[in-house]
Amino acid sequence: MKHAQKKEVIRKLKAKKVKFEHGLSDQEIQEIELKFDIQFPPDLRDFLQTELPISDNFVNWRLGLKSKDEEAYIRQRIDWPFGGIVFDIEHSTFWMEEWGEKYDDINKNIMVAEIYYETYPKMIPIFSHRYIPSTPYKAGNPVFSIYQTDIIYYGYDLAHYFAHEFRFELSDKFPTIDEPSYIDFWGDIQS
Repeated sequence: MKHAQKKEVIRKLKAKKVKFEHGLSDQEIQEIELKFDIQFPPDLRDFLQTELPISDNFVNWRLGLKSKDEEAYIRQRIDWPFGGIVFDIEHSTFWMEEWGEKYDDINKNIMVAEIYYETYPKMIPIFSHRYIPSTPYKAGNPVFSIYQTDIIYYGYDLAHYFAHEFRFELSDKFPTIDEPSYIDFWGDIQS
């Protein structure tokens, strides 16, 4: 997002009662990425460095550097997508063809899924169960709603995600996006 676009999105989020703090510093970004083994895509990084949303259901990355409880909560949010996949392997028929033959042993199935999962783009929590992939490392990645393996696109990019989630219109400063960028694995299992 360009500067004017970010300001518009932030202004409209504030109108929806989203609370913000001053943006993350370069140092904080580095510490967060190291601590949580993530890499913010450029548009999310830039957004979080402009102003940091801290309302309920947003990830308070700054607090995650200071509070053990918040750190644990953020780790839980980062692990949520895989936990949902495991749940559906255990309690449903979920299995990806590329993982090969499904075993009768549920623990083996989970191990296989985890091996593959580690190769997929890591998902970074934004708000509630909405996630953006860390790779490809570029602006414009789609945002997904992830609840177990019920996965849908919730915005074809970050700005359109916020507009969808918080029910506001974007001005004509924002390009129309006809389809999302393809994201390995996540784009394959979205509903």
